[in-house]
Amino acid sequence: MTIIKIISYFYLAFAILFIYLGIEQIINGEKFWMSFLIAAIAAFMFFFRRKNLKKMQDHQNRKN
Repeated sequence: MTIIKIISYFYLAFAILFIYLGIEQIINGEKFWMSFLIAAIAAFMFFFRRKNLKKMQDHQNRKN
C-alpha cells in the first residue's frame, strides 16, 4: 500500500513540473497547450489514485 501512496505523489510532482514548463513556454512564445494537457492528466491521475486507494483500504478494513 505504501508504494501506491508514493506513486500517487509522483503524479502530483509531474503535474507541477509540467505546469512550470508550460509557463516557461508561454514566456518564450512557444506552443504550451501540450504541457498543460499533460499536467491536467497527471493531476487527474493523482486524485484518481488517491480515491481508489481509499476505496481499497475501506474494503480491506471491512473484510477484516
